[in-house]
Amino acid sequence: MSKQYSKYLERAYEKIPKKIASEERFEIPVPSSAIFGPKTIVYNFSEICQKMNRDPRQLLKFLTKEMATAGSVDGTRVIFQGKFNDQTINQLLHTYCDRFIICPICKRPDTRVEREDRFLFLICDACGAKSSITSP
Repeated sequence: MSKQYSKYLERAYEKIPKKIASEERFEIPVPSSAIFGPKTIVYNFSEICQKMNRDPRQLLKFLTKEMATAGSVDGTRVIFQGKFNDQTINQLLHTYCDRFIICPICKRPDTRVEREDRFLFLICDACGAKSSITSP
């Protein structure tokens, strides 16, 4: 191996971040919900959004669209019009993660959503991939 190659290799290793993200496995908090009459309340909605590192309005838009209902944020909780069980909400959260959080290249959750003109992109902080996504 040449000295020049070793020099470039060392320089490349120095530019790699020491720690890209936390080592623990990414887990979605289980929704804590209750049905009161014709409404479903998810009590830990803000905790779910924080864990996913996403804007609550974006997640609410996705959930209301998928459940074909109206919903509103009330402090740390969200209220949906209609009766929905935990299993349905949990399944939709996993679908949201697959589409809008997990990087399609490296399969890591270290992503963010950025808008360029009228297009949305999923930018991965771990591998640097940039993937187009549809609006949630």
